[in-house]
Amino acid sequence: MQKIGLFYGSDGGNTENVAKRIANALGDVEVFDVAKVEKSKLLEYKNLILATPTYGSGDMQGDWEEFLDTLKSEDFSGKVVAFVGLGDQDTYGETFCDGLLPIYEVAHKEGRIVGFTATDGYEYEESKAVVEGQFVGLILDEDNQEELSEQRIQEWTQNLKGQFQ
Repeated sequence: MQKIGLFYGSDGGNTENVAKRIANALGDVEVFDVAKVEKSKLLEYKNLILATPTYGSGDMQGDWEEFLDTLKSEDFSGKVVAFVGLGDQDTYGETFCDGLLPIYEVAHKEGRIVGFTATDGYEYEESKAVVEGQFVGLILDEDNQEELSEQRIQEWTQNLKGQFQ
């Protein structure tokens, strides 16, 4: 398996913390804050993990908004892409992890998406991060289900090891 590039955006620190935990679980991963990296760095990797929180009523994290503006679907051609979304299913249950969708929409047209997860065990009303009955990636709620995060990370990363190239 080739090295993985994990790109995250984080304001409050939860997504950065989760990114580091995922990198530790997987091993050969380089972690980048999208606020401090150029698009050219993302293009260097065949295997990608893209992580973002959702703020407010479904808003994408600000640094990701700016970074996403530099990306095109073609940038993901030949790449294997996994997603991580953080959200608050209690306070924002009607827009749970919706901030992940714009990133998914750009990447899935040309990239091979891996790491879908079941929606079981979550208590939300609506989520744009659900496609064909599954979350488009690892979904975590560090506000209401923090005690489940470590197990979810471990199971998800074990699954990914067989899907990255």
